[in-house]
Amino acid sequence: QVRLVESGGGSVQAGDSLRLSCSASGRTVSWRAVGWFRQVPEKEREFVASMVWTGATARYADSVLGRFTISRDKSGNMFYLQMNSLKPDDSAVYYCAVKSPGRNEYDLWGQGTEVTVSP
Repeated sequence: QVRLVESGGGSVQAGDSLRLSCSASGRTVSWRAVGWFRQVPEKEREFVASMVWTGATARYADSVLGRFTISRDKSGNMFYLQMNSLKPDDSAVYYCAVKSPGRNEYDLWGQGTEVTVSP
């Protein structure tokens, strides 16, 4: 059974940077795509960034474009979200997710890591 575990969240001030990590444990495969999402209380979970596993294509929400970067390591076990120039509006619980081969939706999710950005 594959599990995703996020880490790297914390409390920072506006303008600071954080790097979130997502570790895949258990049997790992070449995912179809990986992504990051975030959610604040009483709001829908929203898309932040994604990339196909080959790394050729990355997509970002308009709100983070130019500030956040999604990446992965070559092993297939880790992927990351580098977050720069953080703003209070970036405060949320961040989730990593993957699309398994042949799947069109994100079918495996981590438990989330909280990011708090103070003014």
